[in-house]
Amino acid sequence: MRILHTEASLGWGGQEIRLLTEAQIFIKHGHQVFLVADVKSQIAKKASTYGVKVISINLNKKRLNNLFALRKVIEDIKPDVINCHSSTDHWLSAIARLTLKTKPAIVRTRHISTHVHRNKPTKWLYNIGTDAIMTTGQSIRTQLIDDNFVNEKNIFSVPTGIDTDRFCPGDKIKQRALLGLNSDHFVFGIIATLRSWKGHSDLIAAFNLLENPNVTLVIVGDGPQMENCQKLATASTHSQHIKIVGEKYDVVPYLQAFDCFVLPSYANEGIPQALLQAMSVGIPIISCPIGGIPEAVEGYEQAILVATQNPKELADAMAKELVKDRKTASQERRTLYSLERMYQSVLGVFNLASEKVVNSKQNLLGLNSH
Repeated sequence: MRILHTEASLGWGGQEIRLLTEAQIFIKHGHQVFLVADVKSQIAKKASTYGVKVISINLNKKRLNNLFALRKVIEDIKPDVINCHSSTDHWLSAIARLTLKTKPAIVRTRHISTHVHRNKPTKWLYNIGTDAIMTTGQSIRTQLIDDNFVNEKNIFSVPTGIDTDRFCPGDKIKQRALLGLNSDHFVFGIIATLRSWKGHSDLIAAFNLLENPNVTLVIVGDGPQMENCQKLATASTHSQHIKIVGEKYDVVPYLQAFDCFVLPSYANEGIPQALLQAMSVGIPIISCPIGGIPEAVEGYEQAILVATQNPKELADAMAKELVKDRKTASQERRTLYSLERMYQSVLGVFNLASEKVVNSKQNLLGLNSH
């Protein structure tokens, strides 16, 4: 199968990592996979590290020049399936397909739980301009089939796969020594793009409320809120114990070094990959009931959900983790979607979308013959 992924986003986070991880697995299974992304995007710069062929064009605006550029890429590659990942590239792909003689299937992946407008153009995009929709969680799927916005037969929940051989419990003391973290401290950590709605400012405020000199907070990631997080960390009464380490390609050592993973998001979440990774490592989790987070941690006894944008409640939950006996606490690992299971599920959606296009063409030929 020839697959073309499209991504108009300029940023870097779970959405882009899922796209490239998924593409990497398809390549290993012998498929031809391409990515078209904006020239200024982070994913265009990092695709090669995943072994994914990238075509860089201007793609992050709904403009005629961008439409023509994308159309040419589609004509040159002749994909069986176009998998769109953001609104702008979805619109451009759907409109470009209208002008093509050979029409590929279009699949849209919805990674986050932001509201989708119910106007007529968007309804056309999701129902006529798309052959199948994938979501990263059941809650996002439910959101889209609500009020019959899309046909529930055309939308599928495919959770992100995790490499459970990599994301597994490790030697905490060894990892802390390698990372320069205090072996005697209780370490709270977050791995997330530094966006406002990920709740980093609430986490730093909760850390301050603990007023505990034997606790370290580790923030892994980069993004628009970096400067703000640095200012908040500097102003903390225990600033020396807040470590903002930036973006890391391999986050396994950090997860294995943490005592507790904290993700106080208050909007937009699908099912965060770092949350799945933390469960696979087997560490306690404190998060919020937003988007697909509740379904992700359901049945995971080491997970606590607290109110959003509430540093006091968050601090209380963190304080409870501090007094637990870490030596006798059971290390529970959550059974997760494997990479292979994700591949098989996504391939099934791609095949279904392709068959839909073939059947539509056959029906059209049948009508024309009469």
